[in-house]
Amino acid sequence: MTPTLVRHQSRTASAPRAGTTERARDWAEIQERMLVPLIEAAYERLDVGPATRLLGLGCGSGLGLLMAASRGATVTGVDCPERAARLALARERLAPGPGHEVAAGAGAARLVTGGPGDAAEPGGAPYNVITAFEPVGCAAGDTEGLVPALEAAVALAEHGSAVVLAGWGPPERCATSAVLRVATRLTSRLNDAPRWRPSLRDDLEDVAARAGLKPDGSGRVACPFGYADLDSAIRGLMATGAFDAAARAIDQAQVEKELVEALHGHVRRDGTVWMANVFRYLIARTP
Repeated sequence: MTPTLVRHQSRTASAPRAGTTERARDWAEIQERMLVPLIEAAYERLDVGPATRLLGLGCGSGLGLLMAASRGATVTGVDCPERAARLALARERLAPGPGHEVAAGAGAARLVTGGPGDAAEPGGAPYNVITAFEPVGCAAGDTEGLVPALEAAVALAEHGSAVVLAGWGPPERCATSAVLRVATRLTSRLNDAPRWRPSLRDDLEDVAARAGLKPDGSGRVACPFGYADLDSAIRGLMATGAFDAAARAIDQAQVEKELVEALHGHVRRDGTVWMANVFRYLIARTP
């Protein structure tokens, strides 16, 4: 039986504004949690705990930092000024005291706006874990900024520190790949728009090699994208930024309409949306 789709009403016809509080909250409350199994698998493998001094690159609204801090790690997160709204949510999550998410006994937390070089703490101990949990291997060129960021972060870490990279798994095992193709189709006439491409087997190893890191193991983790309804799915996917160029090229209402059609086959009888995905992580070591 084919699920009955409820017509999705666009909340706005204007192009999305990157970094706004609404988009940041959609990311933090809907989309970011999809990566929990990936983050947990990497932390388990590295035995992240009280002895860990972790630097999170592109930390966003801080879920990865929160999970490490809850294990007792001392964490520092860094992200660019364009994501100030996400960082503000991370500060809310990681602030100690009643009403905040950090558990009693969690490690210390610090957040920095800027680049990895800004995360240096005068007189502080070097980091021994670096994470980059924003998955690569989805759009052409999506690793270009990551390599210099890793190189800058390595300078702040001790010898042999673990570096965690994350990426999409094989497209045939990622149901969301077909949905992401919508962005490429809608921006086919824009020369400067990011193009979706199938993830490659050695994407993460290539990034590690370019950053001067030595691979030290990898793993695959099931990370299904599950949403309460179509509206939540649209909000979560739009919050990723993958469809921003499409919304600028046409308009957001048309992008959302195309997403509804692409999600049709993933709507279950109870109205929830479910897409099975597999993600990869790579553990590399600093020189």
